[in-house]
Amino acid sequence: MTALVADKLTVKRGNAMLLDSLSLSLGPTGSVAVIGPNGAGKSTLLKVLAGIEPPTSGQVLLGDRALASLSHAARAHALGFVPQHFDPHWDLSVGELVQLGAERGERVPQEAVDRIVVAFELRGLEHRRWSTLSGGERARVLLATVLVVDPPVLLADEPAASLDIRHRLDVIRALAARGRDRLSIVVVHDLDLAFSFFDRIVLVDRGTVVADAPARALLDDPRLDAVFGVPFERLQTDDGWLLRARL
Repeated sequence: MTALVADKLTVKRGNAMLLDSLSLSLGPTGSVAVIGPNGAGKSTLLKVLAGIEPPTSGQVLLGDRALASLSHAARAHALGFVPQHFDPHWDLSVGELVQLGAERGERVPQEAVDRIVVAFELRGLEHRRWSTLSGGERARVLLATVLVVDPPVLLADEPAASLDIRHRLDVIRALAARGRDRLSIVVVHDLDLAFSFFDRIVLVDRGTVVADAPARALLDDPRLDAVFGVPFERLQTDDGWLLRARL
């Protein structure tokens, strides 16, 4: 059964067309990287897929039901959304934020909360307030808050952008690995990470899907160079692929 479908999504803001009749079909499992230049519509697409922002026209289907018809609780149970920017209304502690995330699920055991705290290296930070955290610490707390309920569908918007190199690799590797038995859809700014870790790449530009293919098949596609406006050199290494702009 298809897990998530975008059916002719259009989003307009004033005279700006952010999504232009975009369609996309995503299965119940898989690691999917969404890439594209700034302003391509990537963040808007994830917000619409998560039900955060309604489309001007078109619809999102979760399984065989319209996402808009589901209750907030049903959506929260099925979809985990990691935004690019997050500022809680209250200056909560790390422990409180993770616990609030756990309360979105059904009877999340304390063991699961403890595991996620350890997984994202938050042990010892439980009593720290959000306002005192660095950008990298905030990113890890936000991921832990969303992933503590282990949602069937994860939508993450550049979740590793503020992380140092080690944590960035750890997070991207972990989110891609979720695709083995979950659906993991991640906006990735770093093309090397996208092509090295994800099975499927969706290339977005000007609110439309330009290309949608397995990572290895899209790597040599000239549309990649055209969309980003630079000719790329493709270099294979033992750890994956490197794309370098040819100067």
